[in-house]
Amino acid sequence: MTSPHLDQALGFTIPSRHARGRLVRLGPVLDQVLAAHAYPPAIERLLASALVLAALLGSTLKQANGQLTLQAQTENGVVSLLVADYKDGDLRGYVKFDADRLAEQGADPTLFGLFGKGYLAITFDQSVSGERYQGIVPLEGQSLAQAAEHYFFQSEQIPSIIQIDTRHDAGAGCIAAGLLLQHLPEGEVGRERLHVRHDHPEWEHVQALAQTLKGEELTDDALPLTDILWRLFHEEEEVRVSEAAPLAKGCRCDLGHIRDVIGRFPASERAEMADEKGIIGVDCAFCSRLFPLALDSFVAH
Repeated sequence: MTSPHLDQALGFTIPSRHARGRLVRLGPVLDQVLAAHAYPPAIERLLASALVLAALLGSTLKQANGQLTLQAQTENGVVSLLVADYKDGDLRGYVKFDADRLAEQGADPTLFGLFGKGYLAITFDQSVSGERYQGIVPLEGQSLAQAAEHYFFQSEQIPSIIQIDTRHDAGAGCIAAGLLLQHLPEGEVGRERLHVRHDHPEWEHVQALAQTLKGEELTDDALPLTDILWRLFHEEEEVRVSEAAPLAKGCRCDLGHIRDVIGRFPASERAEMADEKGIIGVDCAFCSRLFPLALDSFVAH
């Protein structure tokens, strides 16, 4: 029986400490994303972390149909591209990597071992307002979580704590979970920059509490996310908790859209795309589905 404490994002604020945060825990959704690929364990852990990070950041978007995209890339790393995105609770992601070079890294490669001198780009797209904001930082630290902390410190000037942990039980699938905690000393944040005092004692207090969180608590699917909040912050004057939002696997590949895109190419170029049987094969990197389109199905104009 699937745990009710999986595949959800829980938002919270601590008004007296000018702090806000998110808790995310993934289970079946993660298994569904990973099942589309035959990734080795190190790449599975990397993508699991990226999907949790995408959910942590994406679930902060206030506008419907807003999208958060993470892209980690390097020119000559073992991993050449990592993409994960969030839109309305739907998650998807994939990794492009060199299997032979990965094997040389051992069972537990470091972030630098995977990417070398890479960078992390985080893009917020607000569908209603049309506003688009992107920040790019070097892939520094021991994990994607630390790289994202650097992003908020450098690009947003918002002190943040991000913790992500993964657990894989033989025969029971993979669980990945994370905590995002941010200091907002001038009040609630939209997309505006905030003046931040980095030595603020209120932030130091909640930071110390958050750092007591153990990885096994985060990934314990028998432990409600609200219980984690209570354990961490029950002595605070008030902790406001939003209703848990469900998370799902959601690839947005669509045969009609693909046909429309291919149909815009000249007939001569479509002919070059087709194989000897007259089939144009278009595959989705996110879900590994192949969409076969017959060349003669395109109506000549």
